[in-house]
Amino acid sequence: MGAGFEDWNDTIMTPAILILSPSALPVAGIIQDAIGGEIHGLKGRVDAEVSFENTGEHVRELFASGRPIIGVMAAGALIRLLAPLLDDKHCEPPVLAVADDGSAVVPLLGGHHGANDLARKIGAALGVAPAITTAGDVRFGVALDQPPEGYFLVNPQAAKSVMAALIAGEKAQLIGDAPWLSKRDIPFDSNGLIKIHVTENQIQLDDKTLHFAPKTLALGMGCERGADAAEAIELATKILADNGLSRHALAGIFSIDVKADEAAINAVAAHFGVPARFFGASILEAETPRLANPSEVVFAEVGCHGVAEGAALAAVGLNGKLIAPKVKTKRVTAALALANAPLTVSEIGR
Repeated sequence: MGAGFEDWNDTIMTPAILILSPSALPVAGIIQDAIGGEIHGLKGRVDAEVSFENTGEHVRELFASGRPIIGVMAAGALIRLLAPLLDDKHCEPPVLAVADDGSAVVPLLGGHHGANDLARKIGAALGVAPAITTAGDVRFGVALDQPPEGYFLVNPQAAKSVMAALIAGEKAQLIGDAPWLSKRDIPFDSNGLIKIHVTENQIQLDDKTLHFAPKTLALGMGCERGADAAEAIELATKILADNGLSRHALAGIFSIDVKADEAAINAVAAHFGVPARFFGASILEAETPRLANPSEVVFAEVGCHGVAEGAALAAVGLNGKLIAPKVKTKRVTAALALANAPLTVSEIGR
């Protein structure tokens, strides 16, 4: 079985590739190689990883559970099967129809929830252009409510009105740096009424402003054994607020490896919905020349001259910088560092 696809809800959901006849199996195999997922086949007609007896019931169960659905079948048939459940586009998983000869790929639902991206991947694998019809993708080559990995749209409720204004002819200011925006066909103008901010900072929002927070902030933390989780969360929240930074720009929580099982550190990661990653003492010790507050006491205890600052700096790399030196409460320390590009946290520490 292939790997799962990261769906619209930021949870790993394995796509279900539905086929009703053996003739669709070769195309289903190409799709599976391209995006992963399971092949679901109609019982008695197709041998597949998952069998079902009633197509309508099975499709509706998958849809209700939030599973991405790729039906290697007629688009009209798939729409009719799902029609009773279509009442809130904001809660729809990706649904695509693919011709059983691989000649067409059509995202039907959840275009900005992952369906358009899936369509592009499947289309590339099949050698066909996906039939993407969502206005932003067609007009500007980008969906503003679906930023790429490493960016977070802070106010998605404004995306629809902003996109509508741009389609109607309004100009936009791009405040900050984001190649995935600047290289598209959005009409940018330094005097534009629409404002698109790409920044780690907190900003004032309205219906003509979009805020994309790049995941460039690394929060380094240290704590005493058994420190209170609430104390750690409060300190993390405070250091962000005191520096005018958005919590949505936080890429991860970082510390020394001896704290990997520390409840307080992991509670902070859970609170902000980001990973917790850990470094060995030797890696943190290598950051000593960049520390604002090196400590011989800390070195004697854990083998490096700073945990919070050292972990934050180790996470952002040599091109990053410390932007909020260590602050502390009775049992917890925290520091912030800024990377020069969004962080791929899965490749940092352990």
